[in-house]
Amino acid sequence: MREFGRILCNRVNLKCPACCEEPLFQSFFKIPEKCDNFSYVYKREASYFIEAIYINIGMTLLTVVLGYYAALGLFEPKLTSQIIFCGLFSTVFPIHFFRTTRGLWVNFDYHFTGKSDSYEHTDHEIMKEGK
Repeated sequence: MREFGRILCNRVNLKCPACCEEPLFQSFFKIPEKCDNFSYVYKREASYFIEAIYINIGMTLLTVVLGYYAALGLFEPKLTSQIIFCGLFSTVFPIHFFRTTRGLWVNFDYHFTGKSDSYEHTDHEIMKEGK
């Protein structure tokens, strides 16, 4: 359970899962090739972040559907205003949530595999992390 808390903390702070210090992003959209401290590779192949896209789309759809029914039950808005709002939200939310889903995916991948092409845990590091 402590490891899951670490994953969520790293995701929120957008830090490297290996060292918990290096920032995961160089700019809003640009992620470096690897961590400077541990040489943990963030990008493994071209389709590595497909799952992060799935998470982003799923969260967007879930939020839009729940928001639609909540607004329908609470405010009874006109259909055109709901379509405009849901359309704008569906455009802005995935862009805002982009970094969070990539950070979540890199941290989950590190947690479940614990290695990349150029970096693997040593037994000492695994014991130190409490795995």
